[in-house]
Amino acid sequence: MTTTLTKGGNAVLPAAVCRIDLSSRTTGIDVSAVLLGHDGKVRSDDDLVFYNHSSQDSVELNGQTIVADLAAIPSAVDRIVVVASIDPELRAAHFDASNTPHALVECGSARISFEPPPLTHRETVAILIELYRRAGSWKARAVGQGWDTGLAGLASDFGIVVDDPGPAAVQASPVMPKQGQHTSPAPRVVPPVPSTTPVRPLVPLGKVALTKAGQATIDMRKDDPSLIVTASLEWNGGSAARRQAGADLDLYALYVPGTAVTPPGNRPNRSDQAIYYRQLGSSAAPPYIALDGDSRVPGRETITIRRPDLQGYVLLCAYSAVENGTGSFKSYGARAVITDGRGSTVSVPLFNNRNLSYWVAIALIDFTVPGGAQIRHVEKYSGNHVEARPTLYSNGNFRMSTGKVEFKTR
Repeated sequence: MTTTLTKGGNAVLPAAVCRIDLSSRTTGIDVSAVLLGHDGKVRSDDDLVFYNHSSQDSVELNGQTIVADLAAIPSAVDRIVVVASIDPELRAAHFDASNTPHALVECGSARISFEPPPLTHRETVAILIELYRRAGSWKARAVGQGWDTGLAGLASDFGIVVDDPGPAAVQASPVMPKQGQHTSPAPRVVPPVPSTTPVRPLVPLGKVALTKAGQATIDMRKDDPSLIVTASLEWNGGSAARRQAGADLDLYALYVPGTAVTPPGNRPNRSDQAIYYRQLGSSAAPPYIALDGDSRVPGRETITIRRPDLQGYVLLCAYSAVENGTGSFKSYGARAVITDGRGSTVSVPLFNNRNLSYWVAIALIDFTVPGGAQIRHVEKYSGNHVEARPTLYSNGNFRMSTGKVEFKTR
């Protein structure tokens, strides 16, 4: 069975040895891989695997295929990005709807495919997929991010600098000629000047809709003081009759601050902290989470999350006022939408028509993952006619119908 990823989606890699094949409807596409450390940069020029340096630390290039023995990858390597580029001999060409490559990952019994949206901005190089460490295992993420500055631009972003810094180097590619072509000396890779050390490029997700039990990670620099994450509960009231009657849903954001997160192996603590219509929070002071108000008709309620470097877990829940009567959250058109305002929007729909519950937990935002915020579809419901809200714990787990009792009439 093949798992098809959308942009930003990820999947667990169940075996040690994985093959990544890139294919395109046209010729002239080269494949390479870059090994990156925890800082998002190469350790040295040897971390670029291409047709004149086809093996590094158990990552090998064979034609259009990358083979990685994940069990043998040094712990200093955090990510392996798989890159497609236009052959340097075709300098006038660029990726478009006719030749944007797609990727197939084969890892044990898993087959994972990704066909990115067509690259349409004259990009000549793109990261199609990346393998990355997460909680002691390896996963694959669908990226689909292009560069219009060529391999030189991508290499610079990952800490590779061409030795000749003159004007011609801006157009030069750091990739060597293929075997059998002219063999002029390679541009030497040197460490970047500290004052101009390139910053790892952020990879926006675009618009992603999670599947049942799915997840997606928003790439972010958590120490960026301008970064704002918004999370909304949206509902349209469902059928015409329900819209006429109105529906009063409420967004609850249960949260654990980053300082209260329980390390793995320790006993978690219960958190009773929540942002909702009676406790609007603050975006200028702890917890740096604020709700925009109480909408009593179909529409939207939104929390603003600042200082992601100080956040731990945020559980997005919806509560249905008792006077709404019976009716599933799905029938009201309820969903969660999370965005960073920088090209990443993750929508989290509901799939269950359970109609006697006052509570549903929709999505968990995990700010503890390195370099990002992971959004998980969780969809769990309270017992029938139970007013007690969920309880969130300091390790990110939660239980339904075990928290403070709420009762709201319209």
